[in-house]
Amino acid sequence: MAEAPAAAPENVIAFQGVPGAYSDMACRAAFPEMATLSCVSFEDTFAAVRDGKAHFAMIPIENSSAGRVADIHHLLPESGLHIVGEHFQKVEHQLLAVKGASRDQVQTVHSHVQALSQCRHYTRREGLTPITHADTAGAAKEVAELGDPTRAAVASALAGEIYGLQVLDPNIQDIPHNTTRFIVMAQEPIDPPADDGLVITTFVFRVRSVPAALYKSLGGFATNGVNITKLESYIIDGSFTVAQFFADIEGHPDERLVRLALEELSFFSREVKILGVYPGADFRGKPVSS
Repeated sequence: MAEAPAAAPENVIAFQGVPGAYSDMACRAAFPEMATLSCVSFEDTFAAVRDGKAHFAMIPIENSSAGRVADIHHLLPESGLHIVGEHFQKVEHQLLAVKGASRDQVQTVHSHVQALSQCRHYTRREGLTPITHADTAGAAKEVAELGDPTRAAVASALAGEIYGLQVLDPNIQDIPHNTTRFIVMAQEPIDPPADDGLVITTFVFRVRSVPAALYKSLGGFATNGVNITKLESYIIDGSFTVAQFFADIEGHPDERLVRLALEELSFFSREVKILGVYPGADFRGKPVSS
């Protein structure tokens, strides 16, 4: 883990990656008054909050063009933290290279696998060989350190500024509305008012091993008019027989219809664990711009 910034822990937000990562950008956009703390892994990011080195953790969970962030669904339930907010960050990838390099010189492009996936049409069209890294800003840092004009990085404009790279090609993402959803996590849960704007409840559950258990467990949300905005499954055992489901719904557990839906879910489930109840971001429901 990187050294903690000079700010008091209550004014620090942790993220995974090196300075200039998109998670760093998300922290600065959502909490401009807070100092950011760079961490090597998601586990280190969670630990920074648990150990009192940071007040919040900013965790990427899914992207509009590349899907969910690998491993994060497995880590969240065991993190010991609670989701207290969300942030949607538009992702604009830049092709970055050392000063003086030309676009014609570039042969390889370095970045995180998600960023490379989000620019795959561009890199294929331009004949560039992709090379994966642990994170986008780390790739930019390495390209800067190597000083090789045949290497470029796909990363943020912030990473280019931090590591002294030039933008050879701006906004090279394949999808113009490329956006990453982040969740904000803290040691203590919050309890937003049920009747004051949109509330999101996030939980994980495992259904009982009986026919139609998933269908029956979700029936309560339909009959009670509770909107499920996210539902994903992932295997959690080596025999590939036990699936855990990750879900977001609109509504507060204290609302009568939401409470009834969760009670029906619990009846058909082996385990239900709420990860957070928090205000929905203003981004939700806005028209998608190109």
